[in-house]
Amino acid sequence: MDPSTAIHLPDRELTFDFIRSSGPGGQNVNKVSTAVQLRFGVWQSACVPEYAKRRLLTLAGKRATANGEIVIDARRHRSQEMNRQDAVERLEALIAEALTLPRRRIPSRPTGSSRRRRIQQKKRRSQIKRNRQAGAGEE
Repeated sequence: MDPSTAIHLPDRELTFDFIRSSGPGGQNVNKVSTAVQLRFGVWQSACVPEYAKRRLLTLAGKRATANGEIVIDARRHRSQEMNRQDAVERLEALIAEALTLPRRRIPSRPTGSSRRRRIQQKKRRSQIKRNRQAGAGEE
């Protein structure tokens, strides 16, 4: 992550729920709650600037709830702490992406040679169609 867009998330703004992970893993999966569900209230957050909040919710997509919370599930690792770290890192990456404004697109114009090629192609195509019409009336 770029240090200029680094943001510190206070622990009081993050809510962690530890749940059982799904999939293979035998007894460990059945007994231990290693998966982490991180909740972050975007509208209540003081660390995210106002201009980035709407963009952050848009970037979050399906991970954003109707009331402005972002929910991130982390279950890649076998330990609870590693999943917790993974969830926080993914949230920080999402916030960093929301903080960087997209570059404004400057429309380009077609070059002279590309315009000439386009016109020549159109003339060739119209000539092919004209030749078809001339042959149709002779039968």
